[in-house]
Amino acid sequence: MGSHPPRQCKGVIFCLQTVAGVMIPRRSGRIINIASIVGKANAGTSNAAYAASKGAVISLTRAAAQQPAKHDINVNAICPGVTRTELSDATLLARAEKASVNIEVMEKRRDEAIPEGAAANRRISPQRQLLLASPSARTIPGQSYNMDGGIIP
Repeated sequence: MGSHPPRQCKGVIFCLQTVAGVMIPRRSGRIINIASIVGKANAGTSNAAYAASKGAVISLTRAAAQQPAKHDINVNAICPGVTRTELSDATLLARAEKASVNIEVMEKRRDEAIPEGAAANRRISPQRQLLLASPSARTIPGQSYNMDGGIIP
């Protein structure tokens, strides 16, 4: 492996570099990367490349937080868990058909595996992003916060 980042990570790196480049002259800013709990070794996916790329976002967040901190720029990440989207609903339907059960049974199984009892909807709860985007976040750089309904304690 050379010194170039994997293809899955380049978009996050380029976006981070561009945004930090705008924020540095202003000497202020908050960058919030989107990772996933699968990047924290959650076994909830069978896609190893996806898990590796989200783990890379978490690692990048930690490393990138060091350099712009002197300019009052924080870099953090949020790590959503099971989230209802068109794709996840289609996948759940396919699993239900394969298991010869109705979709409600599969939804119940999915939701029972989440300590808070339900998958998140498409819109990630904004409270944590608001905290990370606020001036209060100045003292919390390089962190990755789970938003997973309690799957990873």
